[in-house]
Amino acid sequence: MSSTDSVVSARWPIAAEAMLPTPFRVVSRAEENHDSATLLLEPISDRLPPYAPGQFSMISAFGVGEIAVSISGDTAVSDGRLTHTIRAVGAVSAKLHAAQPGAVIGVRGPCGHGWRVDAMSGRDLVIVAGGVGLAPLRPVLFAALAQRNRFGRIILIAGARTAEDFLFRAELAAWTHRADLEMALTVDRPTAGWRGGVGFVTEPLGRLRLDPQRTSAVLCGPEPMMRFCAQTLLRKGIASADIEVSLERNMQCGIGLCGHCQLGPLLVCRDGPVVDYGVAGPLFAVEEL
Repeated sequence: MSSTDSVVSARWPIAAEAMLPTPFRVVSRAEENHDSATLLLEPISDRLPPYAPGQFSMISAFGVGEIAVSISGDTAVSDGRLTHTIRAVGAVSAKLHAAQPGAVIGVRGPCGHGWRVDAMSGRDLVIVAGGVGLAPLRPVLFAALAQRNRFGRIILIAGARTAEDFLFRAELAAWTHRADLEMALTVDRPTAGWRGGVGFVTEPLGRLRLDPQRTSAVLCGPEPMMRFCAQTLLRKGIASADIEVSLERNMQCGIGLCGHCQLGPLLVCRDGPVVDYGVAGPLFAVEEL
């Protein structure tokens, strides 16, 4: 080890260790739609610490690069395994999206702060997802349904471009039959056989009658969608501190060192990705931030 390496290790011992990926093997792969797939991963040797809903991993395709991907599985029954839903939009995500069972990838995590599910106990829970935003919210729904008696109403509103673009379609179909879960699915463009709503997620959200004193909401999707949904909830009297959103930025280190994910005063990988709307709202209002 050089003298420079010694200084770096002495100053940032946790960061240096946190930058080393743990090898995971792909156990299974499920196609969700034309550009998204869900991978079930198991550690080859060392297990990572338990994840909470809303946290993310830095996942690497060896020789290609590394990206941030939210956990999308049930964090309470992971047994060391991780579930990530990956949309192919670039070189790294395309390589990971195409990974087949037996492939080895690198994982660092858990990273960031997640949804405050425990703090929502005893309240009504509104979950609003746009497109692939359903993936980071899926663990919230798993956690709430597993402890159903701890919550009042549980309401899921999810939107996609078309019915074929929804993630977890078999699961959504099964959830529609649950008497203890209120659901509204909506699409931008209806196709043959579609019997759900047509339009933006703000429309079924706006029709909801909610008790603002006992309602918590979690939102994930494109930034304009989250902003409009939050404004709808605020007009219903729900406090900004009771509305949580998941931010997305260019996260490269995952531990708050590189600064690529800076959003105003926040480093999203360290201070987020989940923050309440009292924090996110003023940042969303700044153009080109």
